[in-house]
Amino acid sequence: MPSVRRVSHLFLERQGLTTVFGNPGSNELPFLADLPDGFRYVLGLHEGAVVGMADGYAQATGRPVLVNLHAASGSGNAMGALTNAVASRTPLVVMAGQQVRPAVGPEANLASVDAPSLMKPLVGWAAEPACAQDVPRALAQAVFEARLQRRPTYLSVPYDDWSAEAGDNSLAVLDRRVRRASVPDAEQSRWLAEQVTAARRPALVLGGDIDSAGLFDEAVRLAERLGGPVWAAPSQFRLPFPNRHPLFRGVLPAGIAPVSQAFEGHDLVLVLGAPVFRYHEHLPGRYLPEGTRLIQVTEDAPAAARAPMGEALVADPGAVIDLLVKVLDAPSAPADPYRPAPAPLTAEGPVLHPEEVFAALRDELPEDTAYVVESTSTNSSWWRQMDLRRPGSYYFPAAGGLGFGLPGAVGVAMAQPDRPVVGVIGDGSANYGITALWTAARQCVPLTVVLLRNGTYGALRWFGGLLGVPDAPGLDIPGMDFTRIAEGYGVRARHVGGVDELRAVLAERPDHPRLVQVDTALTTPS
Repeated sequence: MPSVRRVSHLFLERQGLTTVFGNPGSNELPFLADLPDGFRYVLGLHEGAVVGMADGYAQATGRPVLVNLHAASGSGNAMGALTNAVASRTPLVVMAGQQVRPAVGPEANLASVDAPSLMKPLVGWAAEPACAQDVPRALAQAVFEARLQRRPTYLSVPYDDWSAEAGDNSLAVLDRRVRRASVPDAEQSRWLAEQVTAARRPALVLGGDIDSAGLFDEAVRLAERLGGPVWAAPSQFRLPFPNRHPLFRGVLPAGIAPVSQAFEGHDLVLVLGAPVFRYHEHLPGRYLPEGTRLIQVTEDAPAAARAPMGEALVADPGAVIDLLVKVLDAPSAPADPYRPAPAPLTAEGPVLHPEEVFAALRDELPEDTAYVVESTSTNSSWWRQMDLRRPGSYYFPAAGGLGFGLPGAVGVAMAQPDRPVVGVIGDGSANYGITALWTAARQCVPLTVVLLRNGTYGALRWFGGLLGVPDAPGLDIPGMDFTRIAEGYGVRARHVGGVDELRAVLAERPDHPRLVQVDTALTTPS
């Protein structure tokens, strides 16, 4: 009779979860024994970096990914990074080792007491199997829940379970498949089509789920038929629409009052693939202008249920886009040309303005480059200069938790080795996930990290002004040389000065990871 470990390995293999991101402890070693030849274990040096890499990898592939962590301590280290995966609806399957069953009750060292509760309510599903024979079924549920909910799941497994006999019925999980279809019925389709076609001045708001679901180009077709302005939803973690398209108005501000102001004069706001809305700055006001209706279409049922206004349809946004493209007239004239980027701003002294850096990225790198961005104080400069027209071109920490950028870039680059990938990372953010450089070197990932060094937490300085705290301590981080740090982890690095040198370096196409450090002027997010 096969062991629990053998059946679990076979199940993961059949489900395609053969790349495992992890940082193991003693409790995890029995699961890792006898991994089949087709498995790849990607070691990260800190659990936050492990989850960030897995998050980027899963987003770029669109498939669930297995994360292997240590019990309470390792899981706890990972929770900050896990908030980003939750907000981006990334299907991570997090599996943690647990002490042997007889040692859990007495709370022996490395026992995780009530392990599922540790991760709730963060993850979509969490469990610890009641007995060893239930491990394969529980693992299958963790995978299917992650896939169906598009949210991380968590499974704690006592390490003595792996060598136990699996039981006569355990092989039944190997052939299981769970699918989901959420196409609007005839009545819902008719209602939605009537609302959209009757609108005099419709506006479209697109969320990161549009890009995650591979609907980037379909969203462009819908927008051009609708003919109204298009915004990206607030706190955007993926770009769902070309940012220089003539209909694009940018990312909505993350405050109630400015969002409402943006919708002035529109009788219908159609929101596809986004919560309504992920506000950040406390700028109170009316949710919507007088006379404006809002309809949200999302597969995320909890997001539909918690929205404070509007009507919601829980359905596949792709099916809704197909429906609306068919009922809307074709555009009467071709769309206007894409807007050109303005000349970049410059800075005084030896530093570069972030716009000069982003203009160099735009001009010197291929059009299909994927950017993983974690430089929050340069947000406005980024959108002024970049020209992103391809799906999967932009990734950002979905919950605002720093530490996603470097690991996320490693994960995206591992998932798409034939596509150029660049991490655009601020010096304040870099330290949260710096150990991912070691994994990039070990995996020989063809990744470019552009490190913007301004010696301070720029976004916090901006918030200090908003909140009336101009003299907050602890905002400066001078004296860091990330080229030496990178080289210590095995990544080649270079500190560039002027724009010409930066452009020359970016024009190179190395087949290994590299870090390019650029000193930049302090700017604000908006």
